[in-house]
Amino acid sequence: MVADSYLETPSADAAYIYQNNLVALDAEKGINNGEPFLHAAWIGAIAPQPGEIVAHVGAGTGYYSAILSMLVRAGGSVSAFEIDEQLAAAARRNLAPFDNVSVIPGNAVSLPLPPSDLIYVNAGVVAPPVQWLQALRLRGRMIFPWRPSKQVGIAALVTRSAFGFELTPLMTSWFIPCVGAFEADAASVPPTPNEAWRSRSIRLAAVEAPDQTATAVYKDIWFSSDLPPT
Repeated sequence: MVADSYLETPSADAAYIYQNNLVALDAEKGINNGEPFLHAAWIGAIAPQPGEIVAHVGAGTGYYSAILSMLVRAGGSVSAFEIDEQLAAAARRNLAPFDNVSVIPGNAVSLPLPPSDLIYVNAGVVAPPVQWLQALRLRGRMIFPWRPSKQVGIAALVTRSAFGFELTPLMTSWFIPCVGAFEADAASVPPTPNEAWRSRSIRLAAVEAPDQTATAVYKDIWFSSDLPPT
């Protein structure tokens, strides 16, 4: 993809692939493999370690699932979720040589995620589902594209501690919508761009009600400008 248009490479020479290019997985649906520089920054931020358990939401055809699987080898594993049946089938073929990866066709919003050290989300969400947060182990990290409005697209890093879920906005980021997690309910209060960038934690509404630090409010969770209480 160049300037929002797809171009066909003159040949199948891999030199065209190993550049900082978006490569179409499904051009008609606008699904791409993801910009390598962006994913390098994301993987650096989430810092996979050998032995860790990874849930990859929106695995596509498995390219970044394969990279994550190599980074957590020596006891680690990757559960690669992909809702598109054709992409999931391609991922299963592509990832067959990787014995620590399982491809799970279906919607990760409604399917249970395994208890995870890392959750790597490649589809935009208005807010992360509660079950994703609850799937994080202690000291677990989740990186996801936060799309609370048309004006806001942020890569956000969540770290779970004994006190709650710390949030770090990292960079601008725009991904295709995550089915089942891209529509806000009528009672939600989305953030302004400034409020989104000032967010520093995610709170569970069932545990504590939104207060004056709230930057965004949804049915089950809310975002705060304060760090988790200690």
